Amino acid sequence: MGSTKATTPSSSHFLQPLITIDASVSLFLHTLFKPILPTFLLLLLEYSADFRFSFPVSISLFLAYPSFSSLAVPLILGHLLDLVLIGLIKLTFRRARPHYNPNMSAVVHADNFSFPSGHASRVLFLATLFHLIFQHNEELVSDFIQRWIKFEPGFVVLGVWVWAIMTATSRVLLGRHFFFDVLAGAFVGALEGIVAYRFLRF
Repeated sequence: MGSTKATTPSSSHFLQPLITIDASVSLFLHTLFKPILPTFLLLLLEYSADFRFSFPVSISLFLAYPSFSSLAVPLILGHLLDLVLIGLIKLTFRRARPHYNPNMSAVVHADNFSFPSGHASRVLFLATLFHLIFQHNEELVSDFIQRWIKFEPGFVVLGVWVWAIMTATSRVLLGRHFFFDVLAGAFVGALEGIVAYRFLRF
C-alpha cells in the first residue's frame, strides 16, 4: 500500500484572501489619489523620514545640546533598533513591493521587500518617542521649542503626529507599499518608541 503524504495548508495559502484584499485596497487608494495629491509633496514626506536624514539629525541633537543628551540617546538607539528590526522582518517575509511601485532604487537588500514599511515604523517611532518625552519632560522641551521654533509646544506635538500619519499614508499613495505593510510598520514603530523611552535612556 502506497503511503499518502498529508497536505496541510501553508501559511501563505491561508493568508492569500487577506493578501488579495490588501493588494486591491492599496491599488485603489494609489489610483484614486494619484491625480489629486502632488507627487512632489509625497516625495518630500518620503525624504523627510529617510534614515539618512533623520539619523544624522538625532546625532546632531545629541552633540549640539548637552542638556538633551539623556533624551537624545533613546532617539539614536531607537533609530538603530528600527533599522535592524525592520530589516530582519523584511528578510523573513520577503513580500514583493507593489508592481506599480515607480522607479524606486533600494539602498540595501532588505529594501527590495515591502513588509513592513520602514518609513511608517520610523515616523511612528519618532512621534511616539517625542510624545512621551514631551509628556514627561514638558518644561525642558517647551523651553527648547519656544526658544528655537517660536511655536506653542502643543502645536508642535500635534504637527509631529500629523507629519507621521501623512508620511505613513504617503507610502501607499506613492505605490511604495501595500496598506497592511504600513499598518504593520506603524505598530512596530509605536512599540519601538515605548521601548526606547522606557528602556534605552542612559
